[in-house]
Amino acid sequence: MKNLLLLPLFTVGLFFSNVSAQKFYTKSGQISFYSDTPMEKIEAHNYKAVSVLDTESGAMEFSVLIKGFQFEKALMQEHFNENYMESNAFPKSTFKGKITNLDGINFSTDGTYEVNVAGDLTIHGVTQAVETTGKLTVQDGSLSAFSSFEVAVADYGIEIPKVVAENIAKIVKIDVDLDYLVLNQ
Repeated sequence: MKNLLLLPLFTVGLFFSNVSAQKFYTKSGQISFYSDTPMEKIEAHNYKAVSVLDTESGAMEFSVLIKGFQFEKALMQEHFNENYMESNAFPKSTFKGKITNLDGINFSTDGTYEVNVAGDLTIHGVTQAVETTGKLTVQDGSLSAFSSFEVAVADYGIEIPKVVAENIAKIVKIDVDLDYLVLNQ
């Protein structure tokens, strides 16, 4: 009889532990980049980034197709894909990493949490270790994440021809904005 009384408590405990240890995903994350020089401002957005976040381990991954970046001018987009990013040879960019301060985040409590993320960022076929900060917002069981960081174009083997070197920044700002959904397990 005593064991029968403990069974509902055990079941409730399992339910609550599963709520806090979930996987979240998105297929419509936004990744934007900005190149700002005195000669020209370049901005592009991609609204089809795919990402998965495991709240138990802090593992985080995202992938974005390079050809999915949209520019204000079609010619910029063509040059970006053909001349700089060589998107036929290097069709996507990826990040595989982890939230390093996971113990400071309560996925069961609404709020905005400062996060530290470390991992490997691959752009143009070159992988570099990166560390950055961001914000993770928990609201009504949903998660959203935002980070803004900079990368040096040369670190990823992207060559800028001298004729347009004044138009393209050597350091590019990248914004990542993700609204996650619960991944059914």
